[in-house]
Amino acid sequence: MKPLEQIDYFADVPAYVEAELDRKIMTVRDILALDRGAVIKMTRSAGENIEILVGGAPLGSGEVVIVDERVGVRITDFKEED
Repeated sequence: MKPLEQIDYFADVPAYVEAELDRKIMTVRDILALDRGAVIKMTRSAGENIEILVGGAPLGSGEVVIVDERVGVRITDFKEED
């Protein structure tokens, strides 16, 4: 039996996927001054590696990419089981 067939029962269960690009501390004044479409400058950029989490647990890592003027994540590695 193939691995995907072994978990087929769970294949349609939704999972929360996170790919945290960066964090920034801002003052309340700065947050209240934001308008729709405002850009918050961060320290990460396209091509950098980030961690990918599923349900809060590390799944692997990825690379920040820009696709059609949107930010995305290209999966580059899966975490091996311990």
